[in-house]
Amino acid sequence: ARPPRRPRRDPVRLLAFEALRAVDERDAYANLVLPPLLARARRSEGLDDRDAALATELVYGTLRRQGTYDAVIGACADRPLREIDPPVLDVLSLGAHQLLGTRIPRHAAVSSAVELARAVLGPGPAGFVNAVLRRVSERDLEEWIEHLAPPADRDPEEYLALRHAHPRWVVSALWDALEPGGDRTDREGIEALLAADNERPEVTLVARPGRADPGELLVDGALPGRWSPHAVRLTEGGDPGALPAVREGRAGVQDEGSQLVAAALAAAPLEGADTRWLDGCAGPGGKAALLAALAAGRGARLLAVERRPHRARLVAGVLEGSPGEHLTVAADTTRPAWRPASFDRVLVDVPCTGLGALRRRPEARWRRRPEDLERFAPLQRALLREALRAARPGGVVAYATCSPHPAETRAVVEDVLAGAGAGPAGAPAAEWVDARPSMPGVPHLGDGPDVQLWPHLHGTDAMYLALLRRVG
Repeated sequence: ARPPRRPRRDPVRLLAFEALRAVDERDAYANLVLPPLLARARRSEGLDDRDAALATELVYGTLRRQGTYDAVIGACADRPLREIDPPVLDVLSLGAHQLLGTRIPRHAAVSSAVELARAVLGPGPAGFVNAVLRRVSERDLEEWIEHLAPPADRDPEEYLALRHAHPRWVVSALWDALEPGGDRTDREGIEALLAADNERPEVTLVARPGRADPGELLVDGALPGRWSPHAVRLTEGGDPGALPAVREGRAGVQDEGSQLVAAALAAAPLEGADTRWLDGCAGPGGKAALLAALAAGRGARLLAVERRPHRARLVAGVLEGSPGEHLTVAADTTRPAWRPASFDRVLVDVPCTGLGALRRRPEARWRRRPEDLERFAPLQRALLREALRAARPGGVVAYATCSPHPAETRAVVEDVLAGAGAGPAGAPAAEWVDARPSMPGVPHLGDGPDVQLWPHLHGTDAMYLALLRRVG
């Protein structure tokens, strides 16, 4: 008898499969898992830039459209998704993305997925993968959406969820954030936002003032940032670590929305002393580094606080070499080790669901649940209350979050302000500061006083910013 054929080894798809398994099994994030896998494969398998780009597309594309691909696979399999082993489902999802989300020819997409299944799962699962993907290949993505989605006029949320690969509750939340009145009349706006979440974001650098000039980062087709004077966009990709300024810590990778938030706090009008600044949620250090550089330019000092020691060490590393005298400590801002009214400017970029960064962390949309909003709510309010206590009378507090969800943005600020002065548990009295003048030149900032940035309008993460001035 002829011996069984060995499956062909495809290092690109093996790497993509390994990354998906890490995301699934360990709740890892692709942006943290993929770089070391690529570096290892370059050394051991000789992967070149083209191979690395394909592996990256396979991983991120599969994760972004996971919900849509699950619906398609469910329609083509002879068993419910819950009865398909997770490793088999990962291979099927990779195959579905090659068929429906790339220009890889159909026969090559199916055969490469079957070979991958044979290599990592065995001949039995490979036959199942072959049967399912052949059914998937009978329609393109648009045809599958029209086949599976309800009519848009009958159930617009479910239609958009399937078309743009977002959980239904996330579609609803983003629509509420875009149209706070709840009219749901702007279909173009929500479609543009959901589509932007599925686009690959540009790599954006920050030139830290006093340490680097944006001009030295403008190489190989890079362009200045759209809104931040410190930003440079690597429009043609590339490795940021290859730039001397990044290797030396004088510049770093930072979304332009995050840069705008830090710069807005530094630019907010302030009367009196301006020498003591606080970043109360400093990890992993990007905003702290920009604040430290801006503070040093006017003779101020920054205290960067991070609750978790390992993240505090990251912050300290990022701040190393910053001009001026700055301090990083591992501490809990909700249990401050400093006296009240100690700071002139305070930033709390609070933990949140991360729904504003779905372009960068596509797997987050499938992990988050509506109940996560309740889990973060007490901490967000506590951090804002303590930030107001830390500010001196007349001092400015920036409340920021990488989420546009109304429950994590204005509702938090309004709740804290409503309880201000209500005994020892309440925050000091404070008033809104219009944040829009602190972002000069940035369009589409709404009616104020707070600001919501959007991927489809600004090309940034969906950062939220409220500026408050302590008055009591």
